[in-house]
Amino acid sequence: MSTYLRVAVYTVLGFVLFGVLLFWPAGTFDYWQAWAVLAIMLLLSIPYTLYLAIRRPDVLQRRLRSGPVAESRGTQKLAVGLLQVFFLAMMVVSAFDHRFGWSHVPFWLCVVGIALTALGYGLAILVVVQNSWAAATIAVEAGQELVSTGLYGVVRHPMYTGALIMLAGMPLGLGSYWGLLPGLIAAVALILRILDEEKMLVQDLAGYPDYRRRVPYRLVPYLW
Repeated sequence: MSTYLRVAVYTVLGFVLFGVLLFWPAGTFDYWQAWAVLAIMLLLSIPYTLYLAIRRPDVLQRRLRSGPVAESRGTQKLAVGLLQVFFLAMMVVSAFDHRFGWSHVPFWLCVVGIALTALGYGLAILVVVQNSWAAATIAVEAGQELVSTGLYGVVRHPMYTGALIMLAGMPLGLGSYWGLLPGLIAAVALILRILDEEKMLVQDLAGYPDYRRRVPYRLVPYLW
């Protein structure tokens, strides 16, 4: 299967899966928050994917290798597995919350959550545009250069910062407080991934120890 066909198939299947995980537990299509979150993800992912397909097919190829099976390190397999499971659980719990009315999230906070989801996803996309070595798996490739400018001059793992913003924003955008719980577990898995990734980068990526001293924050400026 060609790369472009794989991308098209994965994109369609991904959004079908997200739709099932949101609307089936919700028991209705009358769920404007879910439609808004899906629309944000679709509107951002299509131009991003087309850009990579046309201008950076090498990056697109790297982004296709993802998931626990694609990881070479045991800790990363665990972290990615937990991330995927609890990210999906976050969507399902939020949808059940909508169905049974466990939470009463005000309209304005739903809008803030949707905006945070867009911000986090957009930030993760911008990282890939800035760093052509950004892959979905943890590895240092032959000839890989250290990127220390742009968003990487603020925190060492800006893509994960975007993911963290999404984990906080999406449940609120979907109108759920309970959805924050699986999102919290996913955030812990994200931290586990970062700590193990840095061990490898210190050993295998030239200049990374000096970069750590210049940019002291991993994920959140002035916090961690």
